Amino acid sequence: MRADRLVAALLFLQTRHRVTAAELAAELDVSERTARRDLEALASAGVPVRSQAGVGGGWSLVGGARTDLTGLTAPEVRALFLLIDKTPTSPQTRTALRKLVRALPSPLRAGAEAAARAGTADGTDWAGAPVSVTEEPRLAALQQAVVEERELTIGYARPGREPSERTVHPLGIATKTGVHYLVAGTEHGLRVFRVGRITSVTETGAPAVRPEDFDLPTAWRALAARMEDRMVAATVRGRAAPGTESVLEGLVEGRIRYGERAPDGWASIEIDGPSPEVVAARLAGLGARVELLDPPGARTALARIGAELTALYGNPPSAPSPDTPEAPPSAPAPAATRPG
Repeated sequence: MRADRLVAALLFLQTRHRVTAAELAAELDVSERTARRDLEALASAGVPVRSQAGVGGGWSLVGGARTDLTGLTAPEVRALFLLIDKTPTSPQTRTALRKLVRALPSPLRAGAEAAARAGTADGTDWAGAPVSVTEEPRLAALQQAVVEERELTIGYARPGREPSERTVHPLGIATKTGVHYLVAGTEHGLRVFRVGRITSVTETGAPAVRPEDFDLPTAWRALAARMEDRMVAATVRGRAAPGTESVLEGLVEGRIRYGERAPDGWASIEIDGPSPEVVAARLAGLGARVELLDPPGARTALARIGAELTALYGNPPSAPSPDTPEAPPSAPAPAATRPG
């Protein structure tokens, strides 16, 4: 722990013309007496550190001496800070990032600080189960735009809709169990765009506008809460046959609650979803093994799906027209493979 503090003290001295023991104590979260002992230890170890008493005094590195702990290039620094898994609630992570930034030569420091602000990781998915990490083709361009604060025009395609163009101010990339989301300012306020649905990325040539008080982890938590509220805006009630539990869990992503089980084994259920129609569509494949009771819109949606399936599959396929050539007869199976 002492060695860790001595390195941190040295890095702090490198970034300041002169520091007091009280300032170093606040930075390292130790007592002022401990900070003074650490500074004296650096001097005893041969580090060119000197103290100056009186008003305006403090500790400084003689001649601006430096210990460069890196040999990194600017792209490597950005890549390193973008890859670090942010944990907003962890003081240790924030302290480590500050120390790493201070260890960098000053020309690289601004890019590292921007990259450290450019991403946040959310350790839970929308249903609580982790998924594997995937890389979207537009991710690198978006990350670079966040770090360099460039305004973008993006093509964005919602499911079932044609892509449309949006002008955005990229503020950060949030990762939720391997799925990346762009957090950006727009003319309508902060918005979230799933990176996998972004079809194009074009720089406008203008700088991005970043609010002075913007904090990505805080903004993401608020935006994610709104998204989650929309995903559980409706509750559907019904009953399910025995043996359907595992299938139901997979279909509704864990948003199901079980009630009393009847003597015949059927259990009452409550399922949350974006709308009754969406819940009904997810359960349609279970057929008669699930009966939805409320609200009426869920039953209406299932009845419509059933009618569409009946219209499509209820009648046998029509016979081929006379102009359609018949398939050649199948060759008989080898005698050795015929059932006896």
